[in-house]
Amino acid sequence: MKVYISQNNKVFALVFFVMFSLQHTYSQDQNFWSNVRFGGNIGIGFSNDTFSAVLAPAAIYDFNPWFSAGVGLNFGYSSFDNDRFNEEGSSTNYGVSIITLFNPIPEFQFSAEFEQMGVSRRFEVPGETFTDNYWYPALFVGAGYRTGFVSFGLRYDLLFDDDKSIYGSAYAPFVRVFF
Repeated sequence: MKVYISQNNKVFALVFFVMFSLQHTYSQDQNFWSNVRFGGNIGIGFSNDTFSAVLAPAAIYDFNPWFSAGVGLNFGYSSFDNDRFNEEGSSTNYGVSIITLFNPIPEFQFSAEFEQMGVSRRFEVPGETFTDNYWYPALFVGAGYRTGFVSFGLRYDLLFDDDKSIYGSAYAPFVRVFF
């Protein structure tokens, strides 16, 4: 992939703008780090012959009482063993996310989140093993109820692809915790 000088200048300008914005915020009366909250998601699921686990730490910056934005890391693992059809498999995924939160009132939260996930799948049937490695984007919009440092609700993946998604449905419940 070629990188042209004009692209480098744009990236430099963007980084300079972000750094200047952060410095400007930091130099005001309030401390930058007092507006940063850490948290994320932890999940585990299992049923007959299936298992899944997710670890997704994140950090957000509260710009004001209504709007927050941040970044996160994601890691997940799932496996299944279907004795009825004599098949088994597993999937590992990892990636990053960018999240924005809007709270029109303290108890209600809208969210938009972009995830870019690397996916590695292995699927075995008698006599054959299939592997698949690819990158999968997801763009979630959601709404939830917030109480204290916990929010829970439902989000929808606008880019959902039934063949490639690591999620079983475009709809996904969530529980977020930020301290």
